Amino acid sequence: MVMLNDKQQEAVNSARGRVLVLAGAGSGKTRVLISRIIHLINHHKVAPENILGLTFTNKAAGEMRERIARELSPKVSSKVHLLTFHSFCYQILRKEIHRLGYTNSFSLYDEKDIKRLVENLTRQKLDHDAVELPSIQSTIEHLHALKMNPDHFTTPKAKKNRLVKGAKSEETEETQTWHASFVKELSSELKSSLKAYNAVDFDGLLTLTIDLLEQFPDLLEKYQKVYQYIMIDEYQDTNHTQLRLAELLAAKHDNLCVVGDDDQSIYGWRGSDVKNILNFQHHTIVKLEQNYRSTHQILEAANKVILNNNERHDKQLWTTTKQGDKLHIVAAPTEKEEARAIAEQIVYLKLEKGLAWSDIAILYRSNTLSRTFEMALLEAHWQEGGLFRRGIPYQIIAGTEFLERAEIKDLLAYLRVIANPQDQEALLRIINYPRRGISSKTLEIVTQYNRENDVILYEVLDGIASCRREYHDLIAQLTSTAQKGIVSFIDMMSEAKHRFASRGLHASLEWLIEEMNYVETVKNEVKSEKGKQFKGENIQAVADMVKEYEIATPDGTIEGFVTESLLDQQRTSMNKASKKTEGVNLLTFHSSKGLEFKACFLVAIEDHIIPHEKSLQETGVEEERRLFYVALTRAQKYLTLSMSKKRMRMGKEVITNPSRFLFEIPQEFIQPCSYRKVEPFLY
Repeated sequence: MVMLNDKQQEAVNSARGRVLVLAGAGSGKTRVLISRIIHLINHHKVAPENILGLTFTNKAAGEMRERIARELSPKVSSKVHLLTFHSFCYQILRKEIHRLGYTNSFSLYDEKDIKRLVENLTRQKLDHDAVELPSIQSTIEHLHALKMNPDHFTTPKAKKNRLVKGAKSEETEETQTWHASFVKELSSELKSSLKAYNAVDFDGLLTLTIDLLEQFPDLLEKYQKVYQYIMIDEYQDTNHTQLRLAELLAAKHDNLCVVGDDDQSIYGWRGSDVKNILNFQHHTIVKLEQNYRSTHQILEAANKVILNNNERHDKQLWTTTKQGDKLHIVAAPTEKEEARAIAEQIVYLKLEKGLAWSDIAILYRSNTLSRTFEMALLEAHWQEGGLFRRGIPYQIIAGTEFLERAEIKDLLAYLRVIANPQDQEALLRIINYPRRGISSKTLEIVTQYNRENDVILYEVLDGIASCRREYHDLIAQLTSTAQKGIVSFIDMMSEAKHRFASRGLHASLEWLIEEMNYVETVKNEVKSEKGKQFKGENIQAVADMVKEYEIATPDGTIEGFVTESLLDQQRTSMNKASKKTEGVNLLTFHSSKGLEFKACFLVAIEDHIIPHEKSLQETGVEEERRLFYVALTRAQKYLTLSMSKKRMRMGKEVITNPSRFLFEIPQEFIQPCSYRKVEPFLY
């Protein structure tokens, strides 16, 4: 068993009732969560299956399960319910969603599926097929806000005239009211369309689960009986829907332990509400303030910054580690000279302090800032062992996720339709890929029939392929090439559905790939041999993952595989970018949360960037200050903050001002440094 400090042990021993654990950055909260679960099982004789742990990432849930297995046993660990909110709700819906009029083989729609569906519904409502929708993302964000928090939905600022390109941009109360009404109507139509397609989006996983628990008291009682002890990690990131779910499940036994840090609440822009942790009604509160990550100087600087926030629990991080270096502050004339100075400092840390490239991180507020620093790293000259070298290796912790690559999305769309023929978004994606002679004109005719007659699109295609009498007039409008293409498609999908239901998933997928000549089709879309190889490897990776899923889940289904893939896009076997490489890390402040590096460079620390101009209006200065605090507390030993006196904005070079947050760090923790030469760290 791991050693705990007094406060950590207090949190572990607070087994019953409503417990609030305020876990500061680097204070060992994961250790506390794991120890608390083990304590419940060993000392309070709680059955593992009566414990529910909810997290925000599959990585966190997996790490907790592995460590519990080491301390107890894999058998006991497997009985503890450790899941993300979305995975937990998915499991309930797979068993119970039929009560709401769906079938249990529903499809899971991701953000891009929803965007396409919303665009189609918007075009229909505006009755203008050719209309451009430049600000549809704003409407989608308001739909999300309405769904997650219908009781507090406010009139959005997006307007009707923004939905039609070329309209005058006049902001009036009338247009704002129109858009609020439009969003509510669109929300109702989106809900109806999803149900017609037997599909659920990520928001729906949460809201439909709550609908089930509120509408069916027997179900609520059933799950309350199972989940007698509930723990929630990163509670500061919860939204109103997740709060409601937790309160429903915990209402009977009232054993709810939430762990988080209001000072690290940085996701207000996507619906989280810091008030959930600020206003949590608790019987016991434990503050974990001892930090095991950073030096005293770094912690004191971070503490002084966050003290300027009003909406927070009173706490202050401290450490027993040595004093450490002051924070280096670099102000360069231009952004190029800023980037060059950072590159030189990185070389110094590598050669003089013995750090690995991967021990170092460059953090920025926005992805748009990375390019200048990438170029500086590529152009850096340095000398090691008498040899001159050029370039510093780096990796950007971001980029296109595996499941977002076109060849993967197309293949998964086939699997989605096989699992759920009502999934119209997936069906439209694959109906003519690979090409089978079904033109856009054919699709226009068929989908118009589908809408006007309220018939599922797959049933329309099946009726055409079967030449059923009621489709004769429709068939007459189609070319012979289109008819042959539809027959070919339906025949292949029928055979695929039979194979996936009666034979192995991996063998069935290999048959489907071969039947479509999919690998060659995808490879022919790119010219370079490297590109062809890359796409071929991606397709093989999906086949390998199906094989892994089949081994790990002997009774698994194709529906289960598709949904698990969408729920866990960070699985390392799927995403090459997730493998650690020997390079300097480039990432945003948001992406850095939960990570730590021996040396951190926080760059472009200027007003309008941090705090971000747009975010100030949307989430306020306190969330921007929390984001800066999160970035500061990623550093273990060395911390440098830099800025440029001039920066390109909207194609023009403008004079900048240092971030207001810099003036909140007392002078005794700061060492001003020249951008022309490397200033050494003392420790």
